[in-house]
Amino acid sequence: MEYSEEDFLNLAGLQHFAFCQRQWALAYVEMQWMENLRTVQGHILHDNAHDPFSAEKRGDRIISRGMAVFSRTLGVNGVCDVVEFHASPNGVTLSGREGRWLPVPVEYKRGAPKESDADRLQLCCQAMCLEEMLLCPPIPKAYLYYGETARRSAVPLDEELRSNVRGMLAEMHGLYRRKYTPRVKPTKSCNACSLKDLCLPRLYRAGSAAEYVRKRLEEVS
Repeated sequence: MEYSEEDFLNLAGLQHFAFCQRQWALAYVEMQWMENLRTVQGHILHDNAHDPFSAEKRGDRIISRGMAVFSRTLGVNGVCDVVEFHASPNGVTLSGREGRWLPVPVEYKRGAPKESDADRLQLCCQAMCLEEMLLCPPIPKAYLYYGETARRSAVPLDEELRSNVRGMLAEMHGLYRRKYTPRVKPTKSCNACSLKDLCLPRLYRAGSAAEYVRKRLEEVS
């Protein structure tokens, strides 16, 4: 199956969906978004990595910044912070360049490495897009750079991670077609979410919206 361009989802949304399905739906289905310090810091870090007109050669690699990617099979499009093309006999040819080159995406994140797979899923999806676009062999690993540690970590792109990307995107497409926003599932991560004032997880803890309103009215009466 291949998706048409009008059905493409934003690749960056995969990370949000892995973090919280409701957050993803509020941001990408209902088109609501609120900035907080964490998202602002993230934008600054990405802006420093992105330069859509930048491509430089460093030794046996070519550095491309802000590279647009897509996949008709997965139904996504987006932008890679950085793609390093490493000289490799298993790579692909590039216009205006001699030799063969294997693409390796590098994603920039604020903070420190996370326990969840959210960042790794987004990175793996970028690699899968590059493989489809460039008709190159499977990319064995990619990298996540974290602003807090100022170092990057290698991420093996194994079949389990790839399968999770495919399954999660299929679920996202289903929810998007239905324009469905999942219910609140409060966790300790809610406090750091930029959409908590729109999501209102405290309503869930109160039992129901009607019950929450009733209690608030009693407090002010």
